[in-house]
Amino acid sequence: MKFSKLLVAFLFATTTAIFAQDKKITLEEIWSGNFVQQRLQSLQSLNNGSEYVVLNYDKANGTTSIDAYSYKTGKQTRTILNSANLEAIRNFQDFSFSKDEKKILLSTEVEPIYRHSSRDIFYVYDTESEKLSKLSDKKIQEASFSPDNSKVAYVYENNIYYLDLATGKETQVTTDGEINSVINGISDWVYEEEFSFVKAFAWNPTGEKIAYMRFDEAGVPEFSMDLFGKDLYPQQEVFKYPKAGESNSKVSLHMYDVEGGNSEEIKLGDYNDFYIPRIKWTNDPMLLSVQVLNRHQNNLDLIFVNAADNSAAVVMNETDKAYIDVTDNLTFLSDNSFIWTSEKDGWNHIYHYSEEGKLKNQVTSGNWEVTNYYGYDPKSKKIFYQSTENGSVNRDVYSIRLNGKSKTRLTNQTGTNSADFSADFTFFINAFSNTETPTIYTLRDSKDGKIVREIQNNKKLLEKEQPYQFSPKELSTIEVNGEELNMWMIKPANFDASKKYPLLMYQYSGPGSQSVS
Repeated sequence: MKFSKLLVAFLFATTTAIFAQDKKITLEEIWSGNFVQQRLQSLQSLNNGSEYVVLNYDKANGTTSIDAYSYKTGKQTRTILNSANLEAIRNFQDFSFSKDEKKILLSTEVEPIYRHSSRDIFYVYDTESEKLSKLSDKKIQEASFSPDNSKVAYVYENNIYYLDLATGKETQVTTDGEINSVINGISDWVYEEEFSFVKAFAWNPTGEKIAYMRFDEAGVPEFSMDLFGKDLYPQQEVFKYPKAGESNSKVSLHMYDVEGGNSEEIKLGDYNDFYIPRIKWTNDPMLLSVQVLNRHQNNLDLIFVNAADNSAAVVMNETDKAYIDVTDNLTFLSDNSFIWTSEKDGWNHIYHYSEEGKLKNQVTSGNWEVTNYYGYDPKSKKIFYQSTENGSVNRDVYSIRLNGKSKTRLTNQTGTNSADFSADFTFFINAFSNTETPTIYTLRDSKDGKIVREIQNNKKLLEKEQPYQFSPKELSTIEVNGEELNMWMIKPANFDASKKYPLLMYQYSGPGSQSVS
């Protein structure tokens, strides 16, 4: 990625000046949340594209509900499930639908493990029969419906299982899982932290196969940590943690046949000390895509595995002098050609490849970055994305046809624009903000970006700020080592350039960071 313009932050406060020109802001006001923006609840689009669902919590009764709302009006259309009507559980913390949206996995008694992982008690709710069934008496991980809606796969104590929902029969897929030794179907700590995923298995589109990853971490050094809780003495947690230069888990890919009940290891090729940061089934139910990355993370192979005979072939290769950024920006089309994002020309752009890995065309190009890939709509044959085309400090939402033509800018305010699309790409919720404007949420038509309705504008926050007359955030550039970098600065009220002031500086050098000091 070409970081010719990074974001340089000279901070005198988290987002605004601590001392105002008239009324002074107090620490109590900051930490009380008096100036916190109102944000939208996390929502999930339904298959029909006209509704979305939200998990609502009733504080008075301690119950939760899955409520559906209309995109067009924002009004509640129905309640799909309310835990007040369930005898077995009082509430649930999370949920996921089956592909046909007739069954719902409910997550309860969540026990966090690391940053993303947890152990939960799961229930399955049938929306047609209104029946609630406990998936297992044990706390399990990463419960996932099969695409044919008939089974649920999950991991318990490092082994994969699946349950037939019609018969209630549980089948154990792997047997060699062991704590701090072998993990099947979920990622180890390194993968969870560095590649941001936990579930390391995937049903094929017909539910006949399960591809899964196996982590042999027996050779990884152990690390211990004291956990302080309610007990008088801390409990010691021991887990595998490879420091720089130490051995990583030995990862392998396997294919399980549901009907035959057998697994086979996939021979990916002659790799040494490598990662498998992503696996994803193509639209062909017998073709699995696998990304293999070397430990230096500067060479990536996209491999297709034929599930009929478990043969593997490299279809595309990416290299970079620095590193390759692993993403989820891979979409397979009806003909199994695929959309891919790459930084190979020095800027992050969108490409279209054939099933054989041959480049069909570069969809976007220019001296700017695609900063978010939102997806592809097969009906309109449009790709939706966010980019810096309107300036390196700005973000706008665009649509473009697969052939790279008919590009349309869908947002027109100068600042940062992001999008959350409905399942059928008819609508998107636009979140807009800039240095002077707290987040404004609007519903827009994805054809032309026209506003359908305003959802939330945070005007009350602006009214609260009026008496304080905060110092403005000034955008400018600074030259560092021959490169012109973006920066912003907030000066104290009544700033005098001849005086010296204390300066608060913030820096984070993690992956993807655009702040330096």
